[in-house]
Amino acid sequence: MIQLGQYPAPSHVIAHVSDTHLLAGGRQLFGTANTIEHLTQALAQLERSTAHPQAIVFTGDLADLGEPDAYLRLLRVVEPAAARMNAEIIWVIGNHDERAQYSSLLFDEESDAPQDRVYMIDGLRIISLDTTVPGYHHGDISDEQLEWLRRELAAPAPHGTLLAMHHPPIPTPMLEAMGMLELQRQERLAQVLTGSDVRAILAGHLHYSTHSTFAGIPVSVASATCYTLDLSAHDRLLSGVDHGQAVNVVHVYKHQTVHSIIPVGDTTEITGHSVEAWAQIEAMTPELRIETFSAKNSAFNSAKAEASE
Repeated sequence: MIQLGQYPAPSHVIAHVSDTHLLAGGRQLFGTANTIEHLTQALAQLERSTAHPQAIVFTGDLADLGEPDAYLRLLRVVEPAAARMNAEIIWVIGNHDERAQYSSLLFDEESDAPQDRVYMIDGLRIISLDTTVPGYHHGDISDEQLEWLRRELAAPAPHGTLLAMHHPPIPTPMLEAMGMLELQRQERLAQVLTGSDVRAILAGHLHYSTHSTFAGIPVSVASATCYTLDLSAHDRLLSGVDHGQAVNVVHVYKHQTVHSIIPVGDTTEITGHSVEAWAQIEAMTPELRIETFSAKNSAFNSAKAEASE
């Protein structure tokens, strides 16, 4: 495929999935949300997209109750899809997960210690940081973990670092109740990250897509695949809905990262063009492309305007 804009192809493409919340026995969450079906569809849409990710990062709350069978079902859904996409799987633990089951079933090493790991994807470092507090839903990071992270970041990676964690270090103004369950003592993490090669922070926990910065680093929170929160609900402390699920795709460029959202679910196309049009576009000069697709009075745009009347 030819380059049409100013930017060359990204060096890395990483998929970002969060909050699958699977239950043992394939039970539906709250008796209505089919979390297995939502995850399966999310991965199918990712697979059919143009993303072609080198890795898929799951930012926590993989199982809703930490049940062993839930993790086994997760593997049965995710591993074949990742293999077809030739993508490495990167797990991050969330507050609904349990360290013993998470470590034994996903890494074959049962442990109650923090689940911090480092991955290298063609020169891009991805750090999975455990922000969980056993027995609680809020987040925190121990002094030992912060020192470990500082040592890991001491040497820059060839293409920089993505930090993947469950609890996002950002305000939640559209859902103030989540402040009770946020990452505690965030200033300590900011001190470690300042001046590092961390290019973006990937997180989950909130069940809705949102973006911010932390210590000058872009933060991208992926919406859940299980259920999301209706931020427009009236007279509700929070309102979980079986709607609006999504996955994210991170494109890493030399000086930028781009975070795109793929909504999960069936849609109705109201306009579009076949991929066969690429051959015609490639045959054009750059000047002809501008006149054909950018000029408002071109035959192409005039036909589109007439079709909308």
